[in-house]
Amino acid sequence: MDHKDRETSSDFVENVDSHGKTTHIPLWESIRKFPRIVGYCVALSSAILLYGYDLVIVGTVAAMPQFQLVFGQELNGKYIIPSMWLSLWNVSSCIGLMIGSILGGYYQDRGGRRLTLAIGSFLSTIAVAICYISDLPDGMETRRGVFFAGKLFQGICIGILLCVTQTYMSEVLPVVLRGPIIAFYPIFTLLGQLVGSIVVFTSLKHEGAQSYRICFASQWPFSVLPFVLAAFLPESPTWLLRKGRADTALKEQKKLDTKDVDPQVVIDELQASILAEDEERASHTYADCFKGVNTRRTLIVAFANIIPQMFGLQLLSNASYFMQVVGMGSSNSLIFLILGIGLGLIANVVSLWALNAFGRRFLILLTLGIVMVLWFAMGIAGIFTGTVTIWYTAVTMMVIVMVSGLGSWPASHVVAAEASSLQLRAKSQGIGWFTSGIGTAVFAVILPYIYNSDEGNLRAKTGFVMAGFAAVAFGLVWLSIPEMKGRTAMEIDRMFALKLRTRAFKGWNSDATLASEKDDSNDPTKA
Repeated sequence: MDHKDRETSSDFVENVDSHGKTTHIPLWESIRKFPRIVGYCVALSSAILLYGYDLVIVGTVAAMPQFQLVFGQELNGKYIIPSMWLSLWNVSSCIGLMIGSILGGYYQDRGGRRLTLAIGSFLSTIAVAICYISDLPDGMETRRGVFFAGKLFQGICIGILLCVTQTYMSEVLPVVLRGPIIAFYPIFTLLGQLVGSIVVFTSLKHEGAQSYRICFASQWPFSVLPFVLAAFLPESPTWLLRKGRADTALKEQKKLDTKDVDPQVVIDELQASILAEDEERASHTYADCFKGVNTRRTLIVAFANIIPQMFGLQLLSNASYFMQVVGMGSSNSLIFLILGIGLGLIANVVSLWALNAFGRRFLILLTLGIVMVLWFAMGIAGIFTGTVTIWYTAVTMMVIVMVSGLGSWPASHVVAAEASSLQLRAKSQGIGWFTSGIGTAVFAVILPYIYNSDEGNLRAKTGFVMAGFAAVAFGLVWLSIPEMKGRTAMEIDRMFALKLRTRAFKGWNSDATLASEKDDSNDPTKA
């Protein structure tokens, strides 16, 4: 591309950029303006619902007496799940998530978002069936191994579904709705956990294998929903444009927009963004995510995806089993888990407003700081023994879910979706969820060895460990995560291309930079 062509494309980008801004439209007015996009994203969140259910199912089912009898061992007159197998089951989902996210990031750029969604959903139904029959073998180790295989396969399917869901949402959402709608991730994750916890609690009244088989079978409807959705979900216009199918992209964009929105303007903006990235010679391989300015963007995506683990999501997901280790009865531990999830769900709904009103960076730093103090206080309480420590630990974990749900949990997903370029978005999300799987796997392995009664036996003193991780996350967020609230894809591209410092993103003026670039292009001394 010569200098004249580059100048023409820059003018075109400038026109579209100023035309496409919707960042000052109030949230509810934006929802009324883009009802179809919001509706499709809500329906697509059924894949996240499955993730939330699966995230809690191992820890919660492991707290069921009948499951412990069939898959556990006796220790001091009480059946428990051995730390090794509890860790392996937890880590199996994480390893599967890592594999699935990479596969999903690769295949959705080849076969499209809809087809990838359908494949992930179909395979998930098979994975649930493996878990359902895992208790049929006679040998104890065989039963545990089959359950491990089922959770591994399920993790692969969920990795595919999560990767394509976040990519699709980030591509079709207008700027003003990007933060609140991508915040559906923790909302529907918690909703899935809530449904799973309630199913487990109501299944306690059943005897024998039926008690935990009901929990596995209840995953089938969640697995089928994304498959049905894939039949009528509009394909991502961004993906179609990259495949050179502009007419089809416009057709699919019309399905996403109402008559109040000009789909051609949206397509023009997407084409301008793609053109600008093509000028930077970005390509479509995983290796290019770690070249030039994309390295910083990819590292931000990767780190944002492990923030939930650093504020304690893995321990909170296994709260029912953890509270039994601390000393609470099985029924009360499940009740507290359900209450905590319900309160966290309310907090995440409030975060839809908070993400639109405040910056992502501010919310993450504020809530991580509060969570750090809460974990440390729980560790102090764990030094003492008795009923007060048990109940204080339970209440503290519920408060941590609420605080994290207001900021660091939903905001981390938004940051991960915003930081990558459009051209590398699918693969960046694959890397992000791969990193999330690594983080989850590490915590899934080490935490049982820290708090379980047959190993570290720290119990509530585990709060000291989690406070340390939250402190590290706070420092890394301060140093690395910039503020991208209200920025278009092209503005974010420019800020990273200019290599702005982390804290310089918030005050950057796009119009002033564009004017400066235009003056430079007209100045023969700077040509």
